[in-house]
Amino acid sequence: MSPVRNDHWEVDAAAELLAGRSKILVFTGAGISTASGIPDFRGPDGVWTKIDPAEFTYDRYVSRADTRIQSWQMRFASGVLDAEPNDGHRAVKQLWDSGLMIGCVTQNIDGLHALSGLPSSALVEVHGSAHGVRCLSCDDHPQLIEVKQRWESGEADPKCERCGGILKSTVISFGEAMPQKELTIAYDWAESADAVIAVGSTLSVYPAADVPATAARRGQPYLIVNRGITDHDRAADLKIEGDAGEVMRGLVHRLSAID
Repeated sequence: MSPVRNDHWEVDAAAELLAGRSKILVFTGAGISTASGIPDFRGPDGVWTKIDPAEFTYDRYVSRADTRIQSWQMRFASGVLDAEPNDGHRAVKQLWDSGLMIGCVTQNIDGLHALSGLPSSALVEVHGSAHGVRCLSCDDHPQLIEVKQRWESGEADPKCERCGGILKSTVISFGEAMPQKELTIAYDWAESADAVIAVGSTLSVYPAADVPATAARRGQPYLIVNRGITDHDRAADLKIEGDAGEVMRGLVHRLSAID
């Protein structure tokens, strides 16, 4: 069982665990974005306690206009597109800038890692992004702002202006294939990483959660930062129960000082 501490010792212990590592893999979930006003999905008040995910499968989206209409309504009214990065995202960016990180793999679709300044070469969004749109027929990628303007003008179910096909957010829906290019990069990082930090995730959604597990199975140090239990607690070398932004800010400061 991994040790769990809740005092000043914890960040120092995490820094000691990761000292000397220069290819740290960071894996993030919804818990890193809650401080930006974005609710998590599987917590006590998470999104899926209020909405039935079975209503938003890929097959339903493709076959039912009412599902698409509701999806666009939720997308543009959720506030996700207006959120700003918080200390957790900025700490990950700082870790990258310090030269100690191989990359960040995120389950989040909010785009906040990119907005924090983390370059695309250092970021894999395995579940897609709410800031992207694609046509399911011709694979055109119109700008989100253009689609939103059409939606605000009364197009409840906007179609592709190139071919008339169905437009969809690049967020991966239930039943939709995971992006293979992104998964390949994520696993490549996991195979090369010399440590892994999982932040704000229950680590219960696969195949994404297998990415940090891959690095851990190779015997690399595994740190988990999350409020509440995760499916990987027993595999972690250290588990910190705490605010993602606060813990990551302190940890990156200590690691930068060590380096």
